[in-house]
Amino acid sequence: MTARQRLRKWKKASPRLWPINFMIAKTKKEISDLKAGGKILGEILSELARLCRPGKNAWEIDQVAEKMIRQTGGRPAFKNYCAQPGERPFPSTICASFNNELVHGIAKKEAILKNGDIFSIDIGMQYRGLFTDTAITVAVGGIPKKTRELMRVTKDALEKGIETVRPGISVAELGREIENFVKSRGDFGIVRDLVGHGVGRAVHEEPRLPNYYDRRMEKYILKPGMVLALEPMISLGDWRIKLGADGWTVEMADGSLCAHYEHTVIVTYKGCDVLTRRPEEI
Repeated sequence: MTARQRLRKWKKASPRLWPINFMIAKTKKEISDLKAGGKILGEILSELARLCRPGKNAWEIDQVAEKMIRQTGGRPAFKNYCAQPGERPFPSTICASFNNELVHGIAKKEAILKNGDIFSIDIGMQYRGLFTDTAITVAVGGIPKKTRELMRVTKDALEKGIETVRPGISVAELGREIENFVKSRGDFGIVRDLVGHGVGRAVHEEPRLPNYYDRRMEKYILKPGMVLALEPMISLGDWRIKLGADGWTVEMADGSLCAHYEHTVIVTYKGCDVLTRRPEEI
């Protein structure tokens, strides 16, 4: 029985779980290719994290990232990406974000890593025509206890999301579990204007995946074969964001430190499989 046939059988057995067809499940072949690409991307991100030490600049790390992706037969997902036709394309292979920069930072030569920084690398790859997406926040040298706690809570929020994903739950329930977890760990800002998303056939697909409870997402139900990019984005201050002067970098509006972790997962019949695990996580 093919993945599509199994999905039809599961859907027929549970019609109450399908109020809206908001995302097409991936085929068996697509799932196999996504798993292969995700494994490679996780290995690449692990190597990039090892380069994050004082004195390195973001452009150097970006060059290594592009070289590694292309050597595998892949293509950088973010470089030259345009969210809308006519927009200025994104210039980097990675999103390189420092300290109070949340996402979409451009990898520049003048962006030099210093002791005490936290540095987020967000990287995507198209492999065999399909996209995976993953991110990590790295401590550069020594950082304060409060900053390390921010990183730990954000990473653990991602793991809570992974633990929660299973067929039959709503996107709203997934967001609620992540939100409740973060709130139970202290006074952190949960970014609301940026969210996770579907991924696979495109860099961004439906559904949007808030890291907080949004009752409008109750009607969106997870089902086997869906591929999701889970990505909690948490700050030490307020949740509000602003666009930086370069027109790309998203920063915390109050200048607070922030962290970002992400994995691509596929919904299975029992839960989910993480496609972009780094070797040290396995």
